[in-house]
Amino acid sequence: MNKKFSGLTTAEVEKSRQEHGTNGLTEKETETFLDKLKGNFDDPIIKILLVALVLNLIFAFLGYAEWFEALGIAIAVLLATLIGTWSEFSNESAFQKLQEDASKIIVKVFRDGHVVEIKIDDIVQGDEIILQTGDKIPADGVLLDGDLKVDQASLNGESDEAKKIPLEPGQEYEDGDTFNEHALFRGAVITSGEAVMKVTKVGDKSFFGQMASELTVEERESPLKLKLADLADKISKAGYTGGVLIFISFMVNKIFIENQFNGAKISEYFSNIGEVGNNVVEAFILAVIIIVVAVPEGLPMMIAMVLSQNMKKMLRDNILVRKLEGIETSGSLNMLFSDKTGTITKGQLDVVSYINGANEDYSKLGEIPTELKRIVSTTILNNTNAVMTEDENGGILIIGGNPTEKAVLAFVEKDEKSFGTLEHVTTIPFSSARKFSATQVAGDWNTTLIKGAPEKILPNCSTYYDQDGQKVAFTKLAELDNKINELAKKSIRVLILATTDEVVTEESLPSDYTLVGILAIRDDVRPEAIEAIHEVQQAGVQVVMITGDRKETAVAIAKDANILQAEDDIVLTSQELNEMPDEEVKSILPNIRVIARALPTDKSRLVRLSQEIGLVVGMTGDGVNDSPALKRADVGFAMGSGTEVAKEAGDIVILDDNFKSIAQSILFGRTIYRSIQKFIVFQLTLNVGALLISFIAPFVGIDHPLTITQMLWVNLVMDTLAALAFGAEPTLRRYMKEKPKDRAENIVTKGMFSAFATEGVVITAIGLWMLKGEFMLKFFDNDLLALQTGFFSFFILYAVFNGFNTRTEKLNIFDNLNRNKMFLRIMLLIIVVQIVMTFIGGPILRTTPLNFHEWAMVLGLSVLAIPIDMCRKLIVKAISKD
Repeated sequence: MNKKFSGLTTAEVEKSRQEHGTNGLTEKETETFLDKLKGNFDDPIIKILLVALVLNLIFAFLGYAEWFEALGIAIAVLLATLIGTWSEFSNESAFQKLQEDASKIIVKVFRDGHVVEIKIDDIVQGDEIILQTGDKIPADGVLLDGDLKVDQASLNGESDEAKKIPLEPGQEYEDGDTFNEHALFRGAVITSGEAVMKVTKVGDKSFFGQMASELTVEERESPLKLKLADLADKISKAGYTGGVLIFISFMVNKIFIENQFNGAKISEYFSNIGEVGNNVVEAFILAVIIIVVAVPEGLPMMIAMVLSQNMKKMLRDNILVRKLEGIETSGSLNMLFSDKTGTITKGQLDVVSYINGANEDYSKLGEIPTELKRIVSTTILNNTNAVMTEDENGGILIIGGNPTEKAVLAFVEKDEKSFGTLEHVTTIPFSSARKFSATQVAGDWNTTLIKGAPEKILPNCSTYYDQDGQKVAFTKLAELDNKINELAKKSIRVLILATTDEVVTEESLPSDYTLVGILAIRDDVRPEAIEAIHEVQQAGVQVVMITGDRKETAVAIAKDANILQAEDDIVLTSQELNEMPDEEVKSILPNIRVIARALPTDKSRLVRLSQEIGLVVGMTGDGVNDSPALKRADVGFAMGSGTEVAKEAGDIVILDDNFKSIAQSILFGRTIYRSIQKFIVFQLTLNVGALLISFIAPFVGIDHPLTITQMLWVNLVMDTLAALAFGAEPTLRRYMKEKPKDRAENIVTKGMFSAFATEGVVITAIGLWMLKGEFMLKFFDNDLLALQTGFFSFFILYAVFNGFNTRTEKLNIFDNLNRNKMFLRIMLLIIVVQIVMTFIGGPILRTTPLNFHEWAMVLGLSVLAIPIDMCRKLIVKAISKD
C-alpha cells in the first residue's frame, strides 16, 4: 500500500451508523412454532379428522358415545401436527445457526488511524477496509488502492476472474454495475491481490441486500400435497357413501329383517317411537364411526414421522432439509438443473497430469521415476508463493497463493530437501504481463527455476530432464504443442516447468531452457459425481449442467461427467437460448444437456418453462443471483459454501456441495414416497375390511361384528405403531432404477388398489364365516363372547401378517427385513398388546381371555394373509408381463 489510511473516527462511525445504518442484513421474518403448527392444520386429511372429532364430541356430550373416542382422534391429530411442526422448526433452527455464524465474520478496517478488527455487521458507510486473497468482500464499495482479481460468479454469473483497479481521485464510476473495474460488491471473493476499499453501501442497500429483499416468488404445491389432497377427497367421498349405506343397512335390518318382513310386526315397530328413535341415533352414530374409520388418521402422523426420521438420517449424509416437503419432492424430480463448479467438479484446481520432455504422461507424482521426481518436486517447492504446512490432524494444508499456485503445490510431496539445502538468491513473482515466475537457488543445486506460460518458455527449450534426471536434447516440440492444443480443447490449462543457467530479470527472459515438464491443470470432475450423475440419469431424471464457462469448456466437462452422451444432446449458450421463443425452448427441452455462458435470468426461465410442461424441477445454486431460481424450483438445492441468500431460498442445503448428496436426496425422497404408499395399503386394508364387514353384517343377522370402541382401537393402535414401523424402511438402490412419479399421478396405484381390495375382501369373508358359521361357534365352546374376541383378535393379527406383505413388492416377505428391525419389534408389540387386551379389555373392548387351541385357530386363519397375497402378486406379475 502506497497511501496512508486513517479511516473514520469514532464520532464519524456513529454519525454514519445513524444516517445509513449498519451492514447487518434484515433478517427474513421466519415462521414461529405456532405459525408452522397452524399451517399444518390445513392438511386436507387433518380437516376431515377435525370434523369427525367435533361430531364425536357432540355424541359424547349427548351420551351416545364414549369421551375416550373423541380423545383418541384428538391425540392422532395432535401427534401428526406436532411431530411435523417440531421437525421443521428444529431444522429451521439449525439453519438459522448457520446464518448466525455467517454474521460473525471478522474484517480488518481502519478506525482512528489504526487497523482494528470488527464484525462484518458493524461496518458502516465510509469505512476503509483491508482486503486480502481469500477474503469475501463484506460490503459494496470502490477500490482505493492496490489491485485485485475477484470471483463475482455468485453475483452476476461471470465465470472469469474480474480484474479490479483503483479509482483515481475525481474519477467517477457507475454505481451498481458489477462489471465495473473499480466497483466491489458484497459476496464476491478475492482470488488474488491485496487492496483497500471504501464502503459506499451497507446492509440492505448493497447489491447483495437488494437481491435478498426482492426474493418473492410464489411457491407451487408439492407433488405429495397434491396427491394427498386428491386421496383425502376420494376417501371422504367413500367414507360418506359408506356411512350412508351403513345407516340404511342398519335401519333395513331393524325394520325389515328382524321383523321377518311381516307387515304387522313392522307396524308395531313403528308404533314404538322411543325404540325407533334409539335405532336411528344408533345407526347415525355407527355411520359417523364408519366415516371416521374410513379416514386414515394415522397417515398425516405417519408422513410427519417418516419425514422427521429421515431428516436426521440425511443430516448425517451432509444434507440439511429446511422444508419437510422438500425431501419427498426430490424423489419426484424428472428435471435437474445443476451448477458445474463445486458440484459436478471439485470446485478447486488440480494437476491432472504431468508430461515430461519425451511426451510421457504421468497422472500422479508417485508414478514419476525417482530422479526425475526429485527435480519436479524441487522445482515446484522452491518456486511458489503458496506454503505447505500441516493441519492440527497431521494432514497437509496449503495456505497463501492463488488457486493455480495451490494446485501446483498440492501435486508434490512435502520433501523440501530433495536437493539438500537450497538458498533462495532472488525471486521474481508471477505477473500476468510477464507470464512467468522465477527463483534463483544456490547450494546443492545452482540454477534458476522457471514456471510459466507455454508460449513464453517451451519454444526456447533446447534440452530436457530424462527419467534419470540427466539433460538430453529436446526434440519433441511439435508433439508437445499438439498435446497442449488437445488439452486446451478439454478446457485444461498448462504450466511449463523449466530451469536455466542464465540470469533472469523482471524485464527479460533467457534464451535457453531445460524443460522439467508440463503440468496440466483443471477444475476436475469429482469421481463420485460421475457415478452419481449416472445413477440420477438411470432414475429417469434429466441432468442439465448450467455454467458461466465458455461453450468449449462446458462441453469438455459435460463429456467427462457423462452428461453429454447422445448425438442429439443439445448444448446452448445463453445468447442462443435467449434468441429462442418460449415454445421453441419447450420443444427442445428434453434434449438440452448444457447451458454455457449462463446468466442468472436463464435459470429462472428454464425452471418456469419446465414447470409449464408438467415437470418436477430441481435447481442447484450458491450465489445471490441463483436465489430466484432456487425459490421458483420445486426443490431448491442450495450449496453449503454458498451465500446466505441462496440458502434462505433453498429447500435443502447440500453441506458438502457434492452432486452425490443430491443423488442421495432423490433416493431418500423415493424411499419416503414408497414408505407412505406401504402405510396407505396397510391402513386401507383394515379400513376396507371394517367398512365391508360393518355393511354386510346386518343383512346376515350379525349384530355389531366390531364395536365402535374396537374400531377406534384398531385405528389408534395399528395406525400409530404402523407409522413407526413403515417410517423406518431402508433406502434401497433399486428405487433409483424406477421412473419418476408424475406430478398428477395418483398416490394409490393399480397394484396398491389390488392389494388392499383383495386383502380387505378376504378379511371380510373369513370374518363373516367366523361370526356366522356354526362350526366356529362350536369351536369356541358355544361362547359368543369368546367367538367375538377371536374375530377381533383375528382382525388385528391378519393385519400384522399382511404388514409383511405390504412392506415389499417381492414374493420374499423377508426382503431387506434385517435393515428394519423396528418393523419386527413393532409387529411383535402389537401381537403382545392384543393378547393382553383380551385379558383386560373387558366390557370396554368386548373381550374375554382365550385358551390355547382358540388362539391356534386365530393364528392359523391370520397367517393366511401371506399365501393369499403371494398368489395376488404372482397374478399381478403375470398380467403386467402380458
